[in-house]
Amino acid sequence: MVPPNSKKPNVWSRVFSRFSSRRGKAPIAQLEGSSPIAAGPTSSQHSSTRLAPGLSPPADAPKCPIHGSQPPISRSRSDAETFPALHHDDKRAAPEARGGTTSFFPGASGVRMGDIQYFEASHITVHSGGGVGDTSNDGWELLLKNIAPNALHDSSARYDAPKCDEDTRVEVTDEIMEWIQNPDVTQRLLCMTGAAGAGKSALQQTIAELCTKSGILSAAFFCSSTDPTRNTTTFIVPTIAYQIGLKHYDFRSFVAAAVKHDPNIFSRSLRYQMDALIVYPFESLRRIQKIDTNTFPYAILIDGLDECTGKYNATLNPPPPADIDDRRRAEDRQAELLAAIKHCILDNNLPFRVFIASRPEWAIRTALEPGGHLCQVAYHIELSEKYDASGDMRRYLRRRFEDIGLRIRDSGWFSEDAIEILVRAASGQFVYVATVYKYISERRSSPAERLRIVLAWTPHDGQVVRPFEALDRLYASILSTAKKAYEAVDTHHGRDFLLLFRAHHMNVAGFDIPSASMFFGCPADVLSALLGLEARAEDFVFSDLRSLVTLEKDHDGDLCLRLYHKSFSDFLEEESRAKELFVSESSVCTHLSKRCMQHIIECPLDFDSLPDQWDALTLPEQHRCSLKEAAEDLSFFLRRATALDDEIADFTHQDGWPKLEKLLLLAMADPKGWLRRGSHWEDWIKLLRRFTDKLAARKPEVAAIIIEFLGNLGHGREELDREMWDSSSDSEDSELQFSASLLPE
Repeated sequence: MVPPNSKKPNVWSRVFSRFSSRRGKAPIAQLEGSSPIAAGPTSSQHSSTRLAPGLSPPADAPKCPIHGSQPPISRSRSDAETFPALHHDDKRAAPEARGGTTSFFPGASGVRMGDIQYFEASHITVHSGGGVGDTSNDGWELLLKNIAPNALHDSSARYDAPKCDEDTRVEVTDEIMEWIQNPDVTQRLLCMTGAAGAGKSALQQTIAELCTKSGILSAAFFCSSTDPTRNTTTFIVPTIAYQIGLKHYDFRSFVAAAVKHDPNIFSRSLRYQMDALIVYPFESLRRIQKIDTNTFPYAILIDGLDECTGKYNATLNPPPPADIDDRRRAEDRQAELLAAIKHCILDNNLPFRVFIASRPEWAIRTALEPGGHLCQVAYHIELSEKYDASGDMRRYLRRRFEDIGLRIRDSGWFSEDAIEILVRAASGQFVYVATVYKYISERRSSPAERLRIVLAWTPHDGQVVRPFEALDRLYASILSTAKKAYEAVDTHHGRDFLLLFRAHHMNVAGFDIPSASMFFGCPADVLSALLGLEARAEDFVFSDLRSLVTLEKDHDGDLCLRLYHKSFSDFLEEESRAKELFVSESSVCTHLSKRCMQHIIECPLDFDSLPDQWDALTLPEQHRCSLKEAAEDLSFFLRRATALDDEIADFTHQDGWPKLEKLLLLAMADPKGWLRRGSHWEDWIKLLRRFTDKLAARKPEVAAIIIEFLGNLGHGREELDREMWDSSSDSEDSELQFSASLLPE
């Protein structure tokens, strides 16, 4: 019983008392049946007001962006790590942080507390109107479809990415970090250049981790020539904007609004994208004092600019640079990115520091030369003799050799003299000692024996050598040893190891076909089947090359080959370096042309009664995939092949062209098939016509049969298109009839 003179505290008092004891965490009201909405103040004069759903803000309150259907963001400890800027910059949470109370419905009556749910959060924002800051739309979702997650410094795709040991590259690391952290430095762009294998990516990874630990990393993008999402400038600006958005929610809102306003923004120039997705959001927040430039993360890192070699195409896995025109286009895109950074970030006096690492290729080299547009505004570090890496490589090898000694329980398995020989042979290239270590530390080998072999390959004192000669010797020796070991197995008799490996290497970057508007590749196991190898044969091909390459699954789950070092790819592509181990692209295409024709001729199918769909072919899955590659790729391989007159004649006499026609039309029946994308079909026909024109002078009767085949193929394609069109029209008519049947009479 309540004493006569005391009043029972009303429900609001109890609720507010409870809220006040929550160490300043702001309550969030939600009516039953509605989306959880947190009402945040819209300006300093309204900072003590929280609005329930359905209530209007004060008339003089400025409009804020809508969150729409997104749930409130509960600020836990992990959230603070994801959005660190909110602690410093968002002043709207300040009253609650000081332990003040909050009024939900000033002047309201008749509200039942049973209809209210409440959530705790240190800061949640509600926006009462659309426009800038609207993240409920598809703007942010569309941005996520146009970023490269693999390019982040802590991406799982870059697991165990190379970085500097704690006591290596100290001088250059200190110089870079001093530049990043010095507020008085006038040059806000740092360009670091160096040859392949000089350790640029390891330095960038180290700097990214140091900046993350210091809370100053704004964004990072690690390019890679072998990843179709990272070998193009297409995704760089959206990925940087995405990372900045993770660190400041209001910045994210502006970015989402910009993408919603212009969904085609990702096809616009890099300068336009950078203005819309980075400059405008940041300056808008700074103008309305919603961002603190003194605490906001400001370091932007871009590694491997030279590896931006092409324009993104999801059908390529992955796309490489092709002829000189493609190379120039890639250089133009690199130059465009550098110009956009200068105009948008440097000229607009944004507080960001941008650190770019690249090989000294045309775009960055000309920009940094006297007269170049970055010459006066960029701080340039050249990884050369100025930063002697010998001591770092010495420590690197000694530490890792000591670890091997612990594993094999023999601390004396190596000598200091051996380390000195390897350091001298490296010629300042970290890639050399990294490759040596990978080779020596093979878990099923004797480290001492492998060290002895490596030392025998190293140039002797007094030799005049080129900078990469020792590296080339290492690559050549490993490749030769693998060749001998593979071809010594009796079941591999007659196989050309170098040809097989080179085919897989070309497949990594995609096959470069002149006069065609595309490149293409296939999973490693499918290529092995096309080459006539048994299942999982690629494991045996690469068995003795594990210090240079690895087999892994890509983002689609397909098996692919990955080279640890780009310099090894350069070695394979240059006859002057690979010498007797060199295999030309034309040799690979000639062999693959033969294999494609053999695959089609020997196919155990009844071509007079093929099913309507490719997947219905009565063949094992791997055989179906390799047969499809044979049919779809033959034209492209023939264009680069040499000396195939006899094989073409044999293919013709065994009814290869009628079989190929039926296989192609069956593949074409898939509306999402590879040959129905873009101009692939036209390229296929064009390349075979060119091949036939050259063949006509030597084999006129065979050329006449191919021309007839092309005519039949064209008619078959037209008939197939009509059938698909009629089928589509019938389907639409059926849908209309069904819809009409539902209408009231």
